[in-house]
This record gives sequence, C-alpha cells and structure tokens, in this order.
Amino acid sequence: MVVANHPLASAAGMEMLAAGGNAVDAAVAALFMVTVVEPAMVGIVGGGAALIRTAEGEEVVIDGMCAAPMAAREDSFTPLGQSWPASAETVGRKNRIGAQAVAVPGNLAAWVHAVERYGRLSLADVLEPAISRARRGFVISPYLAFDIDQKLPDVLNDPGLREILAPGGEALGVGDRLVQADYAATLEVVAREGAGYLHGGAFGQAIADHMVAAGGFLTLEDLTAYEVIERAPVRTSYRGHEVIGVAPPCSGGVSVAEILNILQGYDLAALGYGSPEASHLIVEAMKIATADRDAHVGDPAFHEVPVARLISKAYAAERRAGIDPARATPLAAAHGSTESKNTTHVTAADGDGTIITTTQTINSTFGACVVVPGTGAMLNNYMYIFNPLPGLATSIAPGKRVTGNIGATIVTKEDRPIYALGLPGSYKIPSVVAQTLVNLIDHGMDVQEAAEAPRLFAKGPVVEVERGFDAALIPALRQMGHPAEPMDSIAGCMGAISFGQDGAMTGASCWRADGVPMGSGGGPARTGVTFWPDPDKRTKPA
Repeated sequence: MVVANHPLASAAGMEMLAAGGNAVDAAVAALFMVTVVEPAMVGIVGGGAALIRTAEGEEVVIDGMCAAPMAAREDSFTPLGQSWPASAETVGRKNRIGAQAVAVPGNLAAWVHAVERYGRLSLADVLEPAISRARRGFVISPYLAFDIDQKLPDVLNDPGLREILAPGGEALGVGDRLVQADYAATLEVVAREGAGYLHGGAFGQAIADHMVAAGGFLTLEDLTAYEVIERAPVRTSYRGHEVIGVAPPCSGGVSVAEILNILQGYDLAALGYGSPEASHLIVEAMKIATADRDAHVGDPAFHEVPVARLISKAYAAERRAGIDPARATPLAAAHGSTESKNTTHVTAADGDGTIITTTQTINSTFGACVVVPGTGAMLNNYMYIFNPLPGLATSIAPGKRVTGNIGATIVTKEDRPIYALGLPGSYKIPSVVAQTLVNLIDHGMDVQEAAEAPRLFAKGPVVEVERGFDAALIPALRQMGHPAEPMDSIAGCMGAISFGQDGAMTGASCWRADGVPMGSGGGPARTGVTFWPDPDKRTKPA
C-alpha cells in the first residue's frame, strides 16, 4: 500500500513494490515523483524526516531536516517587530524569499540513505519514474495551478523559476502540460552519483556559486559537511496502544504524546465525537502542548529538550489538573510558527512488514522561489522557520537544525502495527494527528472516516473549527470562553494506512489535496500446479 499526495507519486511507489522493492523504496520513489508533480511542496533541496519500522519490528527516525548555514547568525535578519506575528517577518522578506532564505538541505541525502540502508533496490531504479515524468511531462491539476497563481509575483521575479512555471511570462494553468527537462537531467546525474552530486559535487557547486552571487549564506562547505542523523523515536501509550513518533528537532512526536497523555484522563468515547465537552478538552490539551512546544522544543544539539518530562504521564496529570472541564483556561498567546502547510507526506507498507511514514518539504510554496538556472531544482526557504529574535530555542545559530512540526506516526498494539499516518500542515500537524488517533481509538472510526473527519486547532486562545461539525459547536465553544472561528480546512491531506489482523491493509487519503491511496493484493502463481498441458500430449485441432 502506498498513500501519496498525487496519483503519479502513489503509482511510482507501487511500481517499486511490483519490481521487488520494499516500502522504503516505494516511499522514496514517491517522494522523488512528488518533486516533479508537486514542486510547490517538496524538492531534493529541501528537508524532512521519516519514521521507519523494519520487517524485524525495529523503529528508527531518519532526520534529514535543514540546518542554518555556518555564515548565518542570530541577527542575520531584522524582524519587523518584537512579538508574534510581526517578529516572524523581516526587512525585505529576506528570510522568506531569495538567496538568504535558503538553508542547508537534507532531503536528498536522507532519501539516498534510506534506500541504501533500508531499501532493496538501487537508487537508479527508485529514480526512474520521476526522471521519465520530468522529461515527458504531466498535466497540471487545479491544486498545483492554484499554487502557481498564488505565488506568481515571486515566480516571475526569478528567471529560473519563471522559465519552468510561467514561460513567456504567463503562468501555466489547469490542463497545461509541465515538462522539466533540466530537472530530469539533474535527476539522471543523481541516479549515477548519489547524494554526493549535491553534497560536494557539481550540483552543489552550482547552487553555492548562485548563492554567493546573490548574497546568500549557503556554501559548498555547508553542503559537504551535512550529515543524516538516525534518532530513536518518541514513544507513549494510549488506551492499550503504543504511539511512536519522530524525535526533536521535530516537535510532532513530543506534542502528539503530550496531547494524548492529557486526554487519556477523560472518557472521550462517552462524551462523543464533536460534542462541545469533548472538543473543549481536546482544545485545552492542544493549547498546553503548543505552548510547551514553543518553550522547550528545538535542536537537541543546541538546546536541552526535556523530552522525558514532556511525554511523562506524571507531567500530563499536572497539566490536566489545570484544565477547567467547563471553561477555557487562559494561556499566553503562542509564539507561532512560520513553517508552511505547503508540505507533502507519504505513507507506505509492504507485505513483509516494512512501514514508512514520512513528511518532506521545501517549506513555503515553491520554497525560496529560487531555481539555479540549468538545474530545474527549487530551493528551500527553511531559514524562514527560525525565529529571527535572539535567545529562543528556535533562534538562528550556525549549524542548528530547524524545528519542524512533523508528526509521522506509527501505532502498534501488542507489538503488531495498527496504524501508520501523517500529513502536511505546519504548526497544526501534531494537533491533527492526535485528533485522528482519538477518532480511531476512542470513537471507532475506520481509517477513511478518520482522515476525512472535520478538525479543530488551537494556538494560544484562538480556536479554529473546520466546517463540517454540527452547527451548534462553535456557539457552544464560545459560551465556554473559546474565541472559535469557522475554517474551510485545517492542515493538509492525511496519508494513512490501517493494518488488519489478517495482514490486509487499508489506505486512506482525503479531500484536502490530490492524495491517492494505491494498493495491490494477490501475488505470483501458485507453485506445484500444472497450468499448461505437456506439448507432446496436446491434441491437434479438428
């Protein structure tokens, strides 16, 4: 089973499984394809993380998060204000658009590492579908056309990006065919040379030269020094299930664990899905977890992250004691995050037991809106995630990895996989993952219902309520003291797989992006069976 945010990406993953690969090969093939067909969301010059469960039942986090270049400093950008949200923006948008917004990428190195260490196929095999589609092109969906239109001024401002998405100065639209010959050529060399083509090779040199000429921080030395890190996952229990998530610098594993630990003290099933009482408790748990995320979670190489305390049952009991079951609890406004919801997610599993759930991005739509001419590769703007104010866990420091909200999660029961899931959505990811698990475990939804279900999100005092809940919910939350507001959508497209006791898998996606689950069943012909008569015993036709 492969669930990706574009049908061509899911198909690329299925091709790897049919060719003898495993779930890791499938997921990485899907990710390379997404860089072609969903280029606004992810690229090889981006960052992300993956949670892998091997066929032997071991879990590991692959950290490919972007890092600040060594030339970057706490005061590299001038914020427009000293408090959120003005503090996130800087003079000239330099932390968001252009060369200074580009951080040291980790995606390509992490994907190659995953294939080489945990896959079965060669890198060339895994790249083949993406190379073919980049060269031959594909039809633009309304989702991608919307992204191009939204960023058109920045697209037109960069010659390399304009050549790809707005040839002749006119944006490509729904039904147009997007061909990326330069990017196909770049991927062909990656297939031969591996991650070294970017991290120290000619591709990296071209990017570094472009950055220096444009006043950016990224150098070839930064690219050469980058290392993929394998980390132990974050674990908690929830109503007899083990919930396994990604570790810092990603905040998702910690935040999901904290939310669930707090909610474990309530009978949510009895309160009912979408009830004001249950929604209030979920919102309060979210507010606590996001506040703790802002205060404590960062790159553990630069900042002590109290993971054990934040995910402990005792700490959850302390925090739960401060919740009024009938009224909103005042909390200071959260710092917020400039991480973009424009991300992608892939979940894949094979019949031998390998599972991968992985979230990847170039951060904002089309990243820094920079393409080095002749490469076709879109560069990240991960410097935008760092807080430009000094003295915080998420402030800029040379070599520090960004703090992303990736919530890739695997759930087991009695050491048997039950669910694997994740989604794009920036700051909202952990809250949505926790809600989805509540829907599955407490409310007994199937995996498709849980992926589709309306969502809540709380950041500080503000509560967002996705349209689709009972109309009485927003007034009820307001009566409890929550400034609740309706939203068309919250976070991105869930990619989930559930596992039955008989080994069957069910994949689920939702309406919030171009997500498509694809699966295969059956298998090779049964051995020991005569399918064709002995040629010597065939009778001639009359």
